[in-house]
Amino acid sequence: MTTRFTKNELPGPDVHGLRELPGVQVDGYSLQLRDKDGFVGDQASQTAFRELLERWRKRRRRNGKDPLGASHSRDLGKGELDRALQEKKASEASDVMHGAIEEFAQELAFVIQRFMRQPSWRKVQRIVVGGGFPESDVGERAILQTGAILEEMGLHVQIGRLSHDVDDGGLIGWAHLAPPAMLKKHDAILAVDVGGTNVRCGIVKTRHRKARDFSLAKVVRREKWRHADEGPNRGGMVDHIAGMLKDMVIYSERKKIRLAPFIGIGCPGLIRRDGSIARGAQNLPGDWESQAFHLPSELWRRMPMIDSGPTLVLMHNDAVVQGLSELPFMRDVRHWGVLTIGTGLGNASFTNRL
Repeated sequence: MTTRFTKNELPGPDVHGLRELPGVQVDGYSLQLRDKDGFVGDQASQTAFRELLERWRKRRRRNGKDPLGASHSRDLGKGELDRALQEKKASEASDVMHGAIEEFAQELAFVIQRFMRQPSWRKVQRIVVGGGFPESDVGERAILQTGAILEEMGLHVQIGRLSHDVDDGGLIGWAHLAPPAMLKKHDAILAVDVGGTNVRCGIVKTRHRKARDFSLAKVVRREKWRHADEGPNRGGMVDHIAGMLKDMVIYSERKKIRLAPFIGIGCPGLIRRDGSIARGAQNLPGDWESQAFHLPSELWRRMPMIDSGPTLVLMHNDAVVQGLSELPFMRDVRHWGVLTIGTGLGNASFTNRL
């Protein structure tokens, strides 16, 4: 007979999506503002940029050849778009890219303006941008232009890129969420960043003995799975994530890295205290908001022990986790926020404790 576990049988405190943290408060996250066209944030996602670029290309096609070729914009790699942008001489391809970037920057500035009218964002002094979009030259240019547009709008808020590699930020942030007692006798933790296109899994060395604020935390091993290309169902996706985690455990044993019995999962959406997802997971395959689905329990069933200790699996919003990776570098402002530009637009705002 198969043993059945419920979420209440998970080892450790069943508390997910915490907002009151040592040194910082999560004021809000996963804002879902609407206008006549739908969710405001959808206008400033990487998906939206590709659709916007396609519209610019269609206008060019009416007058002749498409300078970016026959492939749909969603199928063009970041390298291809960066090369088109970087052409030294003025060209039709670079003109299209600059036009799309300018329009996207205006959309992003509009979204930020709407966010900053909300109570949880009203005092934000600095915004850090993560997600997959900013890692390209196209994304970086769009962020710079957004900053200039915000100044013209009279919104004096600083905006810049994530300090860490974008693939690492959503993992490193878990150093600030893992129970401190678990870190004392261990070198590293396991972390997962679940997105609408990719899943990232890694080993995070906290290096807390060298820097108590986790400013030196580092991802020493990482695997990235582009699940959108394979189209798994929900169960298949959970199985694959568990397989990635088990590979990380094997690597840690081989390299003699002392892993804490802890897994942190960053996931899109509003995370309830019991670890279920209230809303915002629509870009993931299957129904992740079902009352019958509990991701921390699903992973714990597959990995109940790590290094002879019972595994504690915690979950939080992916934008919150990515934002927390910046915490050591945000001590010169009181109020700050994060936007993650990927398949969707993630968001979170924070207040540092005095």
